[in-house]
Amino acid sequence: MRLPEITEDCVNLYFKGRPLPSQFRGRAYLCQAQLYNPESMEKLDEFEKSVAQYMKAIKFGSEDPRYYFLVYNASVLYWKMARAFLKPNHRKYLIPSLAQIVSVLEQINEEDKDWQAELMIELLECYLEANKMESAEKFCAKAAPFIKTNAPNRYQQIFSIMVNDLHKPLQPSCFRNKEVNESNKRQERNFWEPLRLPPGLQVKAHGFHGSGSPPDQPLKVKAYTRSAVETQLNVIQRLSSALLRAGRLKNPNVIQVVCATQWNVCLPLLQHNLRGHLLGPLIQVAEILEKIDSLMTLMRCQVHMEIAHIEEDADRLEVAMEHLQKAMRLDYLGEYQEHLKIAYNRLRLRSLLYEVPKRMEDKAIMAIEQAKKAKPKDSVRKKRALLVTVGIAMAPDAFQIVLDGENEAKVSAGKSRRQISFLCAKARHHTTSIDKAEGHLKRLKHDNREERIHIWADLARVARKQGVWDVCRTACRFCLLYDVAGKKKKGATEASLEVPSSSEMMMMGSKMPLDVQRTFAQVGFINAEAVIHFLQSEGIALNNRPVPPETSVQHHTGTVVVPPEEDAEWLTYSSWIENLSQYVTRNWLRSAEIGQEINEPWLVHNTAVYALNHNQHLILAGRQRELVELLQSLLNTLKVTGHNGDTVMLVLLCNALARGLILFWIPSNTSEKGRQFLKTTQTHINPLEPAAIAEVKAAIEVCDFGLTLTNGNLPQEIVPIGIRQQLLATWVKAKQLIQQQIGSKLDDESTNESQAQMSKVLVALEMYSCNGLGLMDFNLPPLAQVVKMASECNWTDPFVEIQSLVRLAHFAYMLHDHGSVMALAKMMWAKHGLSSPKLLVAQSAAPGHGWARGLSGPGPKVLGGPWRSRSFPRYAGLAGNLSLVMQSTRHYWNTCFPFFSSPFWRKKLKQSIQMIIKTINKEWSLFLGRGHLLGTRSPLGTGPFRDGAIHKGQDHALPFIGGGSSPGGGTTW
Repeated sequence: MRLPEITEDCVNLYFKGRPLPSQFRGRAYLCQAQLYNPESMEKLDEFEKSVAQYMKAIKFGSEDPRYYFLVYNASVLYWKMARAFLKPNHRKYLIPSLAQIVSVLEQINEEDKDWQAELMIELLECYLEANKMESAEKFCAKAAPFIKTNAPNRYQQIFSIMVNDLHKPLQPSCFRNKEVNESNKRQERNFWEPLRLPPGLQVKAHGFHGSGSPPDQPLKVKAYTRSAVETQLNVIQRLSSALLRAGRLKNPNVIQVVCATQWNVCLPLLQHNLRGHLLGPLIQVAEILEKIDSLMTLMRCQVHMEIAHIEEDADRLEVAMEHLQKAMRLDYLGEYQEHLKIAYNRLRLRSLLYEVPKRMEDKAIMAIEQAKKAKPKDSVRKKRALLVTVGIAMAPDAFQIVLDGENEAKVSAGKSRRQISFLCAKARHHTTSIDKAEGHLKRLKHDNREERIHIWADLARVARKQGVWDVCRTACRFCLLYDVAGKKKKGATEASLEVPSSSEMMMMGSKMPLDVQRTFAQVGFINAEAVIHFLQSEGIALNNRPVPPETSVQHHTGTVVVPPEEDAEWLTYSSWIENLSQYVTRNWLRSAEIGQEINEPWLVHNTAVYALNHNQHLILAGRQRELVELLQSLLNTLKVTGHNGDTVMLVLLCNALARGLILFWIPSNTSEKGRQFLKTTQTHINPLEPAAIAEVKAAIEVCDFGLTLTNGNLPQEIVPIGIRQQLLATWVKAKQLIQQQIGSKLDDESTNESQAQMSKVLVALEMYSCNGLGLMDFNLPPLAQVVKMASECNWTDPFVEIQSLVRLAHFAYMLHDHGSVMALAKMMWAKHGLSSPKLLVAQSAAPGHGWARGLSGPGPKVLGGPWRSRSFPRYAGLAGNLSLVMQSTRHYWNTCFPFFSSPFWRKKLKQSIQMIIKTINKEWSLFLGRGHLLGTRSPLGTGPFRDGAIHKGQDHALPFIGGGSSPGGGTTW
């Protein structure tokens, strides 16, 4: 058999002699079958010839018990040949022959029951992939009892298929994990024993990061520190050594386990600036899987795609093209075929140095590749010229017109010299220009739509990276024209109400591939960012309203002065700005919608991050109500897709949404002015109207969702207590608005004792802060009980701990419990002292006046209070808080005033007073330098330390996503 030509001659001579029936005839059939074994899955004619010979051998062997061994041998050789057809979408060719073999093995009562069971399971897999569910169910009803009785070690495998595949939508078999036999499992366990990962390093699949992966997917920076990357690379190196040992074992199961683990470990490092380190390990994986002809075809395809990217980064274009060709051959499901063809064509064009392509798409691709090579020192004008060439090549009929929509040189305001007239003309010119893009798609044919989508997306990415924002915005608009599904959902304000063109109808009828939908989502993010940049160039933040120019607003006659809200030209400009902000929001929501449709949570997570960060100014200004619709939609989507492991982001979103729902319903007359502190007020605000009750209840539900998720029962969902504190404050205020008392257990159901204790203290503090404001008063727990809980807490954030102790000290001071004030202050200073600048605000707010009130007696004893208090202004100054500097100075002065009559004590206090004056002068200079005006409320008139009561008109700072925790303290509204 090692010499096929000689074997074929011998077999032909044997059959010419018309041999008598014997085992040698069966062996000859097997030899002939092996001669016809197909070299590839594409040669189905050779496959059919080979199968015919195997069937002859099986039929011959089944007719005489003496030759049953030929049936078994034929089944083994057949399966060795058929293994190549176990690739996705090819199992269906095995069904007729494999079903016959399984039937014959059952008829002859084959002794090797395990082998028979294995073939039964494979036949069942073939039925499932071919979507022959009725045949699969009938065969399973017969196979399951046989396997349970004769091969119990394989029953779990068929049971899993029965549960997971026969009763849910079909999935390709390549995505189902195959069980390995117990001996292989033992080998794998022994093999993995020396390969345990370092403590704290978690390895988990992040999904495919190949060409179709998100280039702008946010990374958790803390996981990409230098030490973390080095640790990950060390693990990859150890796995490479392990793969060499696995190759020597020659056990395909072990090899595939190591390769899959190596791929999963490499995934987090497949970023542009890191993937160069992975070339050797990935080539090793690709080669050994190719050597054993592994059926892990999807992973092999992805590995070759990533290798192609790395080779392209190093300008080894021919090698990269070879790997793309291998990836195309392995993409049996066709998931990446279109993208692979586009990528291959792009590299081919890059390799053509002196040829000018004929297709406009190819010319555009070459121009983009040239633009990518632009140097940082090149001028924006030079970069822009090349990028504009790409756009004109792709849309010669409309690109320049849309691009000129932002060109102020082409704006004409007529004879009017008013600034508002110019702004109005600019708005109309931009609107008219971008409308021209709609007709471009209608004039195109349906051909090359996916290629053109990727070219527009590449142009947008390159323009964004090089800071050519007008080209970026224009490219995004042309790319998103192809997102017909998203365009039809935008409504009449943005989408055309005309009958869709034939090309649009064709696109609507055929669902876009996953990588195209993912591209739409990514371009939506880029487009939103680019439009925000455009708004900023107009001097306007996202979702803000424009401010009329300072010059007087006059009517066209030049004689009548009209307010801006009545000026038609100003209203046109304002409406244009508002529509641009709404356009940004629609882009985000569409990207989130795509993320939900294609089940990629990171897209929804990105949307939430963008929405929170770019609307930060609204949140800080207490304008969350304007974001309710957006945030509610995002929260609903996140509940479906999951929050991608970013629980902090989810809590911040819940808090912003809940506050947006309740802020409007907080009475404006609830403030600390004239507050009856800790005393029940007799007059309460009237009950809320039905609309208010519905919104406040919705806010409580949102808070409950976030608080339940982060209560500590799920360790991976715990958030920093400073983040959770904000949501607790919102929850308490919502409870007060709807007049619901909080139980004595402070409504905490956490099984995590540390988390529960901290939450209870924070809830109690918020309840104390909310009382006496004219709304419903909470039934407060005794202050001594709260102090005891705070002292017993295992605080995870020293800043929140100090803040809580200070607030407790304030409440104790208001209740004239100076002993508790002193105890809390001592506790704070003993545990933290001056530990870090981040704690200075809370520390400087410590009630030093409580020391003086709590101590009495002659000079040295009483001086303990002022001696300790002298540090507070300095700490407040280091924290940059002028208000607290003046407040603590006033307390220090009042406390020391009785001692100024003595020359001895004046000398003792001189140095401290000089230090305080120096601090005041420094902070006052900084205060004026920040642009604050004199003549407002004097800092010396500042009242006592704010206890954190929630008021309308202000809001707690929301931290920038990824930017650390927000300053703690009582929440102000």
